[in-house]
Parts: sequence; structure tokens; C-alpha cells
Amino acid sequence: MNARAATVSASGRSHQSEGTLAIHRTLPEEVPVALVFNGTTQAVMMASPADLADFALGFALTEGIVTDPSQVDDFEIVEHAQGIEARFLLEDGRAKALSARRRFMAGPVGCGLCGIDSLDQALRRVPRVTSDLRLKVAEVARATDALRRHQRLHDMTRATHAAGFMTSGRSVFMAREDVGRHNALDKLIGALAHEGLDASQGAAVMTSRLSIELVQKCALAGIPVLVAVSAPTGAAVRLAQEAGITLAAFARSGGFDIYSHPHRITDEAPHVA
Repeated sequence: MNARAATVSASGRSHQSEGTLAIHRTLPEEVPVALVFNGTTQAVMMASPADLADFALGFALTEGIVTDPSQVDDFEIVEHAQGIEARFLLEDGRAKALSARRRFMAGPVGCGLCGIDSLDQALRRVPRVTSDLRLKVAEVARATDALRRHQRLHDMTRATHAAGFMTSGRSVFMAREDVGRHNALDKLIGALAHEGLDASQGAAVMTSRLSIELVQKCALAGIPVLVAVSAPTGAAVRLAQEAGITLAAFARSGGFDIYSHPHRITDEAPHVA
């Protein structure tokens, strides 16, 4: 388990209308995390140094490097002075598939597509999500407020994103935080896989805008509903329509907008044939 702290203390001076004063604040830490598969670095991402086993597995799943945790023969976190390595040993079949599909990335925290080597990869096709999940309007309307109660790192720093998971009849019960919204979602997806939870029976709840990369990750993880406090991009809406994902945005103050596949969020009784 990684021992690096997720926060750091910093001193400074605050200039306000009423004057200047000395301050001491808690800030989020970010470190380079190398995702290494069978001895070869696949990506280096700037991330919060917490829940890195979840992050690494979530990244491996949402990048299609593995399709199931059982395909990982061994895993370890190795710390270096300059950063952290998350080392995977893959079973032979996945190692050969990865060798045939090399993708090198250097990802800043705000970017989920940096370093890809073709435009086709940016708009990659994803599997269509199927699920019988149904959520009530009130559950979705309260989702981001429920997520807020899981944001311990944000409470300390005011500078991190969170991704949470909720199911029908159960508010957000699992969440992960990171300086990057893509990293937070990867951590959540990895945590679901580690716990053996069925991603198709719940919704991901985000503190960020809804970009196409988040929709791609949910599609690959099989998550049928994506809820966020902010706006979606046009590309995210188009991909959600194609991928069978319900997109709910501007989820705050007890309301939200639905942009795709609204049948999963309703207060209507199901029709019985």
C-alpha cells in the first residue's frame, strides 16, 4: 500500500479587502503515477496518491488492457523518489493483446486523452450498455448532495473531484477522490471491481462536467447511468445516446436535466405485460 500523504501543508499570505494576513492551508498532493504492465510503462498520470490500487485497476479496465480482474496475475505499488509505479503482471493472453496495441500516454490531471496516437482513438467505439436499472427522480435529484458527504479530501483542500456510486433504493455508498475527474472515476471503477460489485446495477455520480472520456469509461465499465453536477459536452451527449447510457446533468438544488435514455429515471410504475 502506498504511504504517501494525499495532502500537504503550505504557508502563505492572503490579500483580502479588509487587509492582509498570514495563512496556513492544507493542499492536495499530486504525484506522477506510472502504470506498468509486464515491465512496460503504458501511461504516466498525475494523480492523488490515495487508493492507487483502485486507480490502477480502474485504468486497466477502462483502457481495455484487461476485461476482468482475474486477468491480473500479480500487482504491486512501488515508490520511488520521483513518483510511484503501479506494476501489473498480466496473464499471457492479455499481455500478447497489449503488445499488439501499444498506447503511450502522458496525462495531466485535467486530460484523459493526452498522448493518444490517432484521432480514431479519441472517438473510439465503445460497447453498448444494457441494464434493467431504474432510479427514481428524487434519488437522482439528491445524488450530488449525497456524494458531497463522502468528499473528505475536498473538505480539507477544496481542490479535488469525486466519483460516487449509487443503486436503486440506496444513496451514494462508495466514492473515490482525486485531483483529476478522470482519475476519480477510474478509482471508483477499480473499487467496484475489487469489491465484486455489479457496475450495471448502479449510477456513477460526478462532481465535474460530463466530458466524452467519462462516458467512454462508464461504457467500458458497464455503468448505465452517469450523473453530474455540471454540464455535458455535445460529444458526451452523442456518445451516451449511441452507447445506451442515461446522462443526467446539472444535478443540483434538487433538480437535474436528462439528455439521453430517460427511461431509466422515472417515478412511473413499470408496465406489466
